[in-house]
Amino acid sequence: MSSQEQPLSIRTARADDVDAVVAALTTAFFSDPVWGPAFPDPGRRAAQAGALWRLFAASALRYPWLLVTEHVEAAALWIPPGGTELTDEEEHGFADFLRETTDADTAAGILGILEPMEAARPQEPHFYLSLLGTHDDHRGKGLGIGLLSASLDLIDEMNMPAYLESSNPVANDKRYAAVGFEPIGELTMPTGHLVTTMWRPARG
Repeated sequence: MSSQEQPLSIRTARADDVDAVVAALTTAFFSDPVWGPAFPDPGRRAAQAGALWRLFAASALRYPWLLVTEHVEAAALWIPPGGTELTDEEEHGFADFLRETTDADTAAGILGILEPMEAARPQEPHFYLSLLGTHDDHRGKGLGIGLLSASLDLIDEMNMPAYLESSNPVANDKRYAAVGFEPIGELTMPTGHLVTTMWRPARG
C-alpha cells in the first residue's frame, strides 16, 4: 500500500503543538502571493509572520478545531459556526499587536488584507478555514489536501457548509475544487493580488 493510500491520521492540536503549527504555517506562507508581500522585509518575515500565526493558533485552541497531522507536518485552523478567530480582548488589542510585532506600515497592510476578508465572509453559519499549511520539509506528500479532506469528513458529519479564502488561486483553487469547494467571489488585495472566496455546501 502506498503512502497516499494509507488513511491519514489527524487529531486536534494541543498547547504543546503550537510551536510546530507556527513553524508549518510560517514556511507554508513565506512566499505566498498575498502573505509574503504583507511582510516586506524578507529578513524579518519569518519572525513577524510567525508572531501573527502564533496569535491565531494559540487563540484557536479554545475550540477543538485546530486540526493537525500526527506529527504536525500540516495544520488546518478551522473556526466553527458562531466562533471568532480572536477573543474579544485579542481583537481589541490587535492593531497594537501588529504595530508592536512589525511596524506601522506593515500593520496597516495586514489590516488591509484581513478587513475585506472578514467583510466578505458569508452570514450563513459555516466552518471557516482560517489557515491551512504544510511545512516545507513535508510538501509534495499530499498531507495538506489529505488533512483538508479528513477535516471535511468531520464537518460533513455535522451537516455544515465550509468557507475559505484561497490566497494563491493559481496553485490552490483546483485543489479546493477537487474536495467540493466552489468559487463564489474575488477580493483584490492592496498589492493587487486576487483572492478567491470559496464555498462548500453542507453534505449531510
